[in-house]
Amino acid sequence: MTDTESPSTSTSPGGQGDAVRPSPRTDGYATLRSYAAIGDGRTVALVSDDGAIDWLPLPDLTAPPVFARLLDAGHGGMIELRPVAEFTVSRRYLSNTNVLETTFRTAEGEVTVTDALVTGIAGRLPWAELVRRVDGISGQVPMTWNIAPGTTFNGASPWVSLTTNGPVIKIGGVQIGVTGVEHGAFEPGEQSIAGGFTTGVGSRHVLALSATKDEPLRILTPDLVDAAIDRTVDNWNYWSREFSYDGDWADAVQRSALALKLLIYSPTGSIAAAATTSVPERIGGPKNYDYRFAWVRDLAYTVHALLRFGLREETHAAVSWILTTIRQHGPELEIFYTLDGEVCRDTDMPDIPGWRNTGPVSVGNAAHDQLQLGVYGDLLDVMLAYVKDGNVLDDQTGTLLASVADRASDNWMKRDAGMWELEDDQHYTTSKLGCWQALNCAVELSELGQIPGDGRRWAQERDRIRDWVRENCWSDSLKAYVWYPGSEMLDASILLHAPSGFDRSERMSTTIDALIRELGDGPLLYRYSGVEAEEGTFVACAFWLAGALACVGRVDEAKAQMDELIGLANDVGLYSEMIDATTHEFLGNLPQGLSHLALINAAITIEEVQGNGQGDGSKPASRQ
Repeated sequence: MTDTESPSTSTSPGGQGDAVRPSPRTDGYATLRSYAAIGDGRTVALVSDDGAIDWLPLPDLTAPPVFARLLDAGHGGMIELRPVAEFTVSRRYLSNTNVLETTFRTAEGEVTVTDALVTGIAGRLPWAELVRRVDGISGQVPMTWNIAPGTTFNGASPWVSLTTNGPVIKIGGVQIGVTGVEHGAFEPGEQSIAGGFTTGVGSRHVLALSATKDEPLRILTPDLVDAAIDRTVDNWNYWSREFSYDGDWADAVQRSALALKLLIYSPTGSIAAAATTSVPERIGGPKNYDYRFAWVRDLAYTVHALLRFGLREETHAAVSWILTTIRQHGPELEIFYTLDGEVCRDTDMPDIPGWRNTGPVSVGNAAHDQLQLGVYGDLLDVMLAYVKDGNVLDDQTGTLLASVADRASDNWMKRDAGMWELEDDQHYTTSKLGCWQALNCAVELSELGQIPGDGRRWAQERDRIRDWVRENCWSDSLKAYVWYPGSEMLDASILLHAPSGFDRSERMSTTIDALIRELGDGPLLYRYSGVEAEEGTFVACAFWLAGALACVGRVDEAKAQMDELIGLANDVGLYSEMIDATTHEFLGNLPQGLSHLALINAAITIEEVQGNGQGDGSKPASRQ
């Protein structure tokens, strides 16, 4: 396999693929498709198909990553566990869980490795605990392991302390204890701990890490770490039983919901956009951003998806978190917040190479000071969905949402950075439609008695926005809604406003055709005109296309689009932010919440359209 070829391990989401050679590394970097994700509600680890954990911030997702070979092959750090001899590999998630099972096959025998960031009897543990269990299936397989922390983005140097309770790795306030069962002889080095063992038929071996920061370290009891994996499997299965979706692409929808669960930060209820920072949107390109923050937009889409599954705790926690955070830092909305509910004001660019030597690497996100009008619609839309789910707003929240509607009424005429956070402020069409959506939701919330005010002003301003967009943002020559008035360029985010109800008419249908012509590459779609030289295709846009096709009555096309996109997931059903249209290599941060959200919402939209009798594909549905 060459460096540009995509791995051949793709199967149905979460399924066990045929055994293949592990994905090649280039200059020490694994392909992004090779990564599976595990998590515990506080942090996320990325496990490559060669058995290495190349990404693991400890103890929290936003902490400087102790293991970060993903972005720094030389000094980032990793946790290796693999056969000594050459091997082939196949992987799957255990059914309905985020527990990963990898099968290694060598000429001498076969083993399975089960990886989990484990949870406790009462839920999330107060420390981070990684358990890697090895079961001998056949023959004898010599295994090697190595726990080698990195420099936390050049912030600290690790060292091994030989304590009375065994060796402890220390770095930048983080302490890591290592224990296990039948994990063989090991030798602590100055900065790492390595060892090995040989499996036999029916043998079991466990390697476990516990980690804390700026607090005492819990040294794990060897006899308990094995059971921790089984407990974690049970906990995931219990959570998965709450799902209520059994339509088309059910396996992919459920895997996407489980991927989203990895991004929910349980200490606060916030939702990270992705688990990583600075994975480039094109090799050699400059677009490398930190997505370990909670965007209001992504939170809104996530709550919609979780409400459709009937998941009450996560939706209420997310809604409560965003309202509390806005009140704390208001009155104006930020477009994103830290997972702890603070405002991000600082960015740093540590001097490390980045994935495949594509820097810069960023800690923090400079988009925090932009004006994005669409955030008004995101917030009001999710609150309306929350109310329609049978919940009641408190008076303080009602007053807050009424003030947001007032700001949407006053600000919609301004230029902004748009949904794509661009430096060029314009009258972006979808920014205006975000304000239209905000006011449309505010009118309904007012009619339901959930927010103060009679809604007449909001209704009038909503209709002004509608008329302005129809007059100024439509191109007769393109037969499409354009990116912004006066341009002949297109923006795929207009697809969101077929499901929103703004337009499900022939205009939206011909806009879809124009987007496919100008921005499409197979089933994939670029974000906006001219961006293909800078980045890969945007996964979420391709799923938005499927949902929009259904909304205008082109259900057969929507289904075909979904079938192709489902096949582009990696071998365990995950998506990154972007995909190279030629090689199908992953690009951008991963796992990407927006990609999985778009899959879920497209699948459910198609199901709902068919349930409303609009599934014959013969004509567009009427605009609502």
